[in-house]
Amino acid sequence: MTEQDARDWLETRFGVERTALLARFADRIVAETAHQNLIAASTIDHIWERHLLDSAQLVPLADAANEGAWIDIGSGAGFPGIVAAILTDRPVVLVEPRARRATLLRVMAADLGLTNVVVHQAKIEKLPADCPAAIITARAVARLAALFAIGHRHSDADTIWVLPKGRSTTEELAEAKADWRGMFHVEHSITDPTSSIVVARGVRQA
Repeated sequence: MTEQDARDWLETRFGVERTALLARFADRIVAETAHQNLIAASTIDHIWERHLLDSAQLVPLADAANEGAWIDIGSGAGFPGIVAAILTDRPVVLVEPRARRATLLRVMAADLGLTNVVVHQAKIEKLPADCPAAIITARAVARLAALFAIGHRHSDADTIWVLPKGRSTTEELAEAKADWRGMFHVEHSITDPTSSIVVARGVRQA
């Protein structure tokens, strides 16, 4: 897939205005990467495919979610959290423990006019569980069992977990099922044939 293919996919599904906002976000990430390691240098020329589309493909997988917040655990540079905030009107909660990253997320959200974003500089374990999330995501944060362990306080039976994983998906899912129950299925990533996305609902301890 070329960068233009990725951009066309996004524009077709989410419209010109939101895609233009993604472009502004991408420009900011590339500029800021010169000052801190936000994305690998080798992926800068493929940012639309490797980061924007890779994050955006999670959005339709959560279409059936109830009303409520989208919690993104370990948001880092804003993938997929900022992308989700651009492509949906849902409130998005970015949970990022590193102070410098959390500050950057707040600044980027303000610069992009994303009034639906709240940033918490904290580990998810420390975030008050005030209301179950409609959607929970985490990209390159931890193995599935660990994600369920640290995030389940913020979920209920209707929460949809959308978790991109790499080659270890089958192994991680088997490991997680030893301690966790729920409805699990696996989607293939459209950006990487070796990657998958675990979609889970009704996650609870065994």
